Amino acid sequence: MRSKPGSLLVLKHVSWEGPHRILDAFEGVEVRTVEPLRGEPLPAHDEIAGVVAMGGPMNVDETDRYPELGAEREWLAEAVDREMPVLGICLGAQLLGRALGAEVRPGERPEIGFAPIEILDPTDPIVGPLAPSTNVLHWHGDILDLPDRAQRLASSAQTENQAFRICNAWGLLFHPEADAALVDAWLAVPEMAGEAEQALGRSGMEALPGRAREAEPDLIRRSTAGFQAFARLEPARWA
Repeated sequence: MRSKPGSLLVLKHVSWEGPHRILDAFEGVEVRTVEPLRGEPLPAHDEIAGVVAMGGPMNVDETDRYPELGAEREWLAEAVDREMPVLGICLGAQLLGRALGAEVRPGERPEIGFAPIEILDPTDPIVGPLAPSTNVLHWHGDILDLPDRAQRLASSAQTENQAFRICNAWGLLFHPEADAALVDAWLAVPEMAGEAEQALGRSGMEALPGRAREAEPDLIRRSTAGFQAFARLEPARWA
C-alpha cells in the first residue's frame, strides 16, 4: 500500500539527537517532529511520506520504562510494509531492526568515537557514497542482528552490522549526520560527556572535537550525497 504525498516525519527520543544535517536535503519539504517518549502521538501513515528515526540512550526493549517504544516499532514495521522511505540512525536503526524481528543486545563494549566503516555495497544510494571506507562517528552500546531479508551494507572492526537495507528502509548504527558542531553540542550534554569519558578516558573524550574537525570535510561531502539520494527516492511522495 502506498501512502499519499505528505510530510517528512522525524522521530526524536532525546532533545539533543535531532536530524541535524539530514534536513538540508529536504529543503521545501514540510517536516513534522514527534517525540513519542514525551507522549506525542504518532501520525497516521497516510499523512507521512517518509520518516527519519533518530538516536537515544535507551534500549529498544525497555518497553516497561518506555511503553511508547513498542508503538513506535509497530509504526515502523507498517511503514516498511508500505514501502515508505525510512532512515533509522543509531537507536532508530535498532528500533527498525527490532520492528523487523531482529535481536538487539548489548555489545561487548561501547563503540564511541571516530573510526572507519567498510562499505559492502558501493552501489547503494544511501551508504554507497561512503565507499570503500570512511571515518564516521560511532556512539552506541547496543548492537543488532541482521533482520530477515535484509542486506548488510556496512561493517566496522568492532561491529559486524553497521548498516542494513530492506526495500526502501535503511538502518545505520553510526552517525553520518555528524560534524564538528554536532560533537561540540553533544559534549555539552553532561550525559553524553560522561558516557564518552567512561568509554574513552578523559583524554580520549577531549580529543573528540579535534577528530570531528579532521573527519568533517570528507564525511560531509560523502554523507550529503546519501541524504540527497534518500530525499530523491520517490519525490512525488513529498508535499
